[in-house]
Amino acid sequence: MRELRFAILGTGFWARYQLAAWRELQGARCVALFNRTRAKAEKLAQEFGVPAVYDDAEELFRKARPDFVDIITDVGTHRQFAELAAAHKTPVICQKPLAPTLAEARAMLAACSKAGVPLFVHENWRWQAPLRELKKVLDSGVMGRVFRARVTYSNSFPVFDNQPFLKELEQFILTDIGTHILDTARMLFGEARTLFCRTTRVHPDIRGEDVATVMLGMASGATVTCEMSYASRVEHDRFPETFVFIEGERGSAELGPDYWIRVTTAASGTLARRCPPPFFAWADPRYALAQTAGVACNANLLGALQGVSAAETTGEDNLKTLSLVFGSYESAMTGQAIRLPT
Repeated sequence: MRELRFAILGTGFWARYQLAAWRELQGARCVALFNRTRAKAEKLAQEFGVPAVYDDAEELFRKARPDFVDIITDVGTHRQFAELAAAHKTPVICQKPLAPTLAEARAMLAACSKAGVPLFVHENWRWQAPLRELKKVLDSGVMGRVFRARVTYSNSFPVFDNQPFLKELEQFILTDIGTHILDTARMLFGEARTLFCRTTRVHPDIRGEDVATVMLGMASGATVTCEMSYASRVEHDRFPETFVFIEGERGSAELGPDYWIRVTTAASGTLARRCPPPFFAWADPRYALAQTAGVACNANLLGALQGVSAAETTGEDNLKTLSLVFGSYESAMTGQAIRLPT
């Protein structure tokens, strides 16, 4: 199968880990980097042996002619670069959140559709090893029909130290971690029909919300509560782990600290096993759970680009996650429950 040549647009904090994740796969090779500050791109290119660097994105498309691009720039520029790629008939992978508004996300999708190229979203959270194993437990049917679940991401990790720009966002935790957590809820439990959300700001030196609680009424009839916080001092403060508790007609399942999954049924009692993520030396130990999930996510998207498998996190699919994100803001602002489109 032909090797695909790709370019990365944006060489900030996450770019080196995304590039490292791509290097774990056969069938894709980075041939160019773009960054507005050329020196940052040159430093990363030297470290990873990328042959070409640009500070003009249009020039990159004309000269490097990549088979696809991976956009890792600020969310406010995602539409600009996706539409530029579409103009050059180049498939797009874009980091989350896809866009700062639903309207912009739909415009990006429309531009790529008109150009006849796919738009994929690098939504890596759902590809974390323990979450995928929990999904297998759900799909096995051992718990029976799920009637209630809780997805919790609450810690006191100093996320603003490495990404200080997050302090300035008017909309923070729901667009940042909320896109991950709400997408994970969709992956595990299907689509929501209603939601209710409350938010608050605990850190005094930030503009947006750092705590959010979203209650989802699922099409299946289950109630799923999603808890998100960067202001919680808790016993099991395990950034960036996501904890999940699921109740079904015949039993329950829990993904708890240190990647332990426990399944409890009347027939078998409680069975426990640990499901840690794979180890890669390049991952930052503080972020490794999330960063290493990028390998599995990239493999899924690469398979789709090569025409051998279907992508999970398409632009169309991600619009459903963004509907939950922005619906949550609407609910928090109005104090009303939101009915979602079917």
